[in-house]
Amino acid sequence: MKRISLLVICFAILASLACVSPTQARLPDAPRSHVSSAINPNPPTAPVKLIFVHHSTGEAWLADEHGQLGISLMNNNYFVSDTNYGWGSDSIGSTTDIGDWYTWYRGPKSAVYTAELLAESGQHASYTRLASDPGGPNQIVMFKSCFPNSALQGSPADPTPAIADNPLRGQGAGSADHTVANARGIYIDLLEFFRTRPDKLFIVITAPPLSDGTYADNARAFNNWLVDEWLAGYPYQNVAVFDFYTVLTSNGGGPDTNDLNAAGGNHHRYAGGAIQHLTNGGSNTLAYPTGDDHPSAAGDRKASAEFVTLLNIFYNRWQAAQGPKFAVFVPLLAH
Repeated sequence: MKRISLLVICFAILASLACVSPTQARLPDAPRSHVSSAINPNPPTAPVKLIFVHHSTGEAWLADEHGQLGISLMNNNYFVSDTNYGWGSDSIGSTTDIGDWYTWYRGPKSAVYTAELLAESGQHASYTRLASDPGGPNQIVMFKSCFPNSALQGSPADPTPAIADNPLRGQGAGSADHTVANARGIYIDLLEFFRTRPDKLFIVITAPPLSDGTYADNARAFNNWLVDEWLAGYPYQNVAVFDFYTVLTSNGGGPDTNDLNAAGGNHHRYAGGAIQHLTNGGSNTLAYPTGDDHPSAAGDRKASAEFVTLLNIFYNRWQAAQGPKFAVFVPLLAH
């Protein structure tokens, strides 16, 4: 028996040093597409669990009769769960403004909230999803603040405070401290948490635009910063941004007609073999009003179509950065 054990150990050591095993098999927790390219828009080959943190705008975006995001995610092999008002310990799901993300991810009870978030498999809104839960924790976390967060005060030129001095921590969008600079500071600090979880993919969904143009230029500047500058120098591929705001700032002639696939307009999409972030083809305010600042079905469906392909790209990029996962099987020798 000692001889067998020593042989098994030797085989394992040699296999690991050579990076080749007698038999290799990919572990089941990392479904991948079979296309090898820098930008891979294909959906995962096996179901991937995703959790979406949202309120009413996200609920409408998910809904089959409105934005159809739930259906789109299902058709791309994502098993979707979500949080809503009243969800979680301390009803943390009721607080999703930019300042609240500090509480979720960096505050004294963040370990509790994030553990519950990764374990959640329930639905807290109405949408169609895959029939079978593939099991295990959520692999992707999407989170979105609602449209009041586009009323960012101050100036984009204001200095960004250190997190210890940032008065927006734990505050809502109605606070006088809800400024461009303070919001930047919150997001910069979130990276300290995200870098500890390279095994999860975090997707920031920018807050949708307002019809009121008072702070529209600030909202544009902040969301451009999120897409273009926030992740500069961040060493991992486990964080990405979808500019929901920009997608909702141009239409196809009215609030009930979108400009999906149009050459002009504002978009965040995959087209022509590249990711396009186009921000000069519309306005800085909501192009899909419905009597309030909840986007119309036409706007949300444009967002669903543009987002899901980008999500596939973000997912494949994240998986490629993690490297292949193999199990090593060493055959036992007969005594």
